[in-house]
Amino acid sequence: MKTTFAIVVMACLQLFAADEPKSSRAYVSFEGATPVTVSPGKPTPVALRFKVKQGFHINSNQPKSELLIPTTLKLDVPTDLAAGTISYPPGKDVSFPFDPSEKLNVYSDDFTVKAKMSVAKMASTGNFTVHGQLNYQACSDNACFPPKEIPIRFDVHVQNQPGRTHGRTPQSPHIK
Repeated sequence: MKTTFAIVVMACLQLFAADEPKSSRAYVSFEGATPVTVSPGKPTPVALRFKVKQGFHINSNQPKSELLIPTTLKLDVPTDLAAGTISYPPGKDVSFPFDPSEKLNVYSDDFTVKAKMSVAKMASTGNFTVHGQLNYQACSDNACFPPKEIPIRFDVHVQNQPGRTHGRTPQSPHIK
């Protein structure tokens, strides 16, 4: 019964959301990333900061219902770079007027997602741009809106390897 009620509530809330003007549909903004410099063999964390528009919330990465769309981050990294573990902050359990007896796990205000960046041993030095997107579903206290995504981008600086001559690739130990 509770699941049926939740489906009906979500369907009704999305109908209300259809009337919202397009100009106010930016619910989350990407506020930037901490500067990151990586060296081969040393995975380095980067913190990605986001801000939820006042009066709204988004489902956390671990919403309490399988009917809710989780917030997820996808990173597309250039060759020679790799994105490792992505860590999401814990959400806040909040109840809303449409069902005060049930608490949802959400993000509101500012939140930070962390990712580990690493680089291949023979990567070129310099700056590389990482692109990606944050997928989320925003809600107000009275309505949920269709899922959205926002693009993100940040730079990763690849540092010279100690003992490596700039621009030269070391000889393979298998060549005689």
